[in-house]
Amino acid sequence: MSSAVQITWWGHSTVWLEDSGVRLLTDPVLRDRVAHLRRRRGTTPRLPGPPDAVLVSHLHADHLDVASLRALPDTVTLVVPAGAGPFLRRRLGADAARRAVELAPGERTQVGAVTVRAVPAAHDGGRGPWSRYRAAAVGYTVHGVANTWYAGDTGLFDGMSELGPLDLALVPVGGWGPTLGPGHLDPVRAAEAVRRSAPRYAVPVHFGTFWPAGLRLSPVMFHQPGARFVRETAGVAPGTRVTELQPGTALAVDRVR
Repeated sequence: MSSAVQITWWGHSTVWLEDSGVRLLTDPVLRDRVAHLRRRRGTTPRLPGPPDAVLVSHLHADHLDVASLRALPDTVTLVVPAGAGPFLRRRLGADAARRAVELAPGERTQVGAVTVRAVPAAHDGGRGPWSRYRAAAVGYTVHGVANTWYAGDTGLFDGMSELGPLDLALVPVGGWGPTLGPGHLDPVRAAEAVRRSAPRYAVPVHFGTFWPAGLRLSPVMFHQPGARFVRETAGVAPGTRVTELQPGTALAVDRVR
């Protein structure tokens, strides 16, 4: 049986996803430094080619990295939350804004042979406390040969059980510092998200990659969320097969219905 979906996790929330010949890239951070954050595990992403589209979940700098988007060809479609257009126009120029498809939860767009649908996310939608730009955070489901949920950055929310049926979920399980604020999933809450959404496969993301410069590395917050998510999910959602990837490694998922 041929693989329905192939993904490569490049660390944090950057995932290369291929389905039905369509190549998607989520929240790309393609460099080793974002503001005060430094890459502490994995290598600089080396993409196999240009993606057909980029899926941006929200405006935070570790998800919408302007320098990384500038490094991509100017033919790439940018799928972004509704309201993100003015920020793109300001920071990336009018051409990027024209290439952007803004989606609110429930709205969808076609990218080649796959359909991309925006879904809710419980997370702050501002660029940061210093910025006036805001756009409500979203996640995405990708529907091709398989159904994939990319959660972006989120806390638990009502309606997770309505996202499916899902073949694969890419679930945030940690962060980039010693604490997690509101609107995030830790390994326990991420396992509950999997229980609610009931994917056949799940992969933890948003952990074990970046850490603030000059701050002592905390193994509990940096290395351990992925392994704990595997254990917690086995207890509450035993029907889901969880794979913890290392940055730069890949997983193939078959669709069986």
